[in-house]
Amino acid sequence: MNSQPTAAVWDIDQRCTNCDVARQLAPDLISEVDGRSVVTRQPRTDAEEATMLTAAFACPTRSIRPISRDLDATLDPFPLPLDEGLYFCGHNSRQTAGANSYLLERPSGNLMIDTPRWSEPLATKYAALGPVTEVLLTHRDHAAHGRRYADRFGARLWIHEGDLDAAPDADVVIRGIEPIEIAKGVIAHPLPGHTEGSVRYLADDRYCFSGDSFYWSRTTSDVEVAENVTWYSITELAASLARTAPRIRFEWVLPGHGDRHRLAADKMTERLQNLVERTRKMSPQPIDFTAMRW
Repeated sequence: MNSQPTAAVWDIDQRCTNCDVARQLAPDLISEVDGRSVVTRQPRTDAEEATMLTAAFACPTRSIRPISRDLDATLDPFPLPLDEGLYFCGHNSRQTAGANSYLLERPSGNLMIDTPRWSEPLATKYAALGPVTEVLLTHRDHAAHGRRYADRFGARLWIHEGDLDAAPDADVVIRGIEPIEIAKGVIAHPLPGHTEGSVRYLADDRYCFSGDSFYWSRTTSDVEVAENVTWYSITELAASLARTAPRIRFEWVLPGHGDRHRLAADKMTERLQNLVERTRKMSPQPIDFTAMRW
């Protein structure tokens, strides 16, 4: 790998909405300053240039660009492998507040969990990994493109009844708070709190697609809830976590907002139990995006 400085000079324009995805993908190069992402260091190697490209193709506002040229679509790294059969979709959408989305390969048909921005070329790229049979929405904030992707793939669109008004034409409506099997090894766990209809999806006791219910924090190096952007009820979220934590095991936390992270299942279980206790002590807060420190 070439270790010489690269030619491109990168900048982030004023369209940045401070969604955090760039800082997730390029934390050594991009930081938060005065409520938006800024380039704090230019790439020095080809590997760092590739990292900046990844952030640029994920950015929902396309605010991250080389100053001297346009982004080269042939360098798009997405869908980005995270684990065997697990991909980060990238191309985050302004209509889902810049949320992350994922694609999971399954023998019975692949799953898309939440969605990237809609475009036919992107849908073709994701479909090239194999037939997608289910599009799983974690909650209302991430529902914007669900129907279009489901129709393009010939897949079923899932949402919980608590958030049904965000996707009233969903094919499968999850009801109540009991777990429901989606496919062999894949379980939907209703988790009211962030929204009334939030759902966590578990696959193979390995992958936890947590939506906006909890995430891995770079600030605390732990699983956390975003109490300042809990729309429905932090009290309900605490109850949901307490109810479901003893039932589940996983290694990967894969959120809509905030970082992804992998730990041994026993260690992740311990972290989740500690999160239950911390969340029980929280009280409702005014919604305040500026208070979030991912």
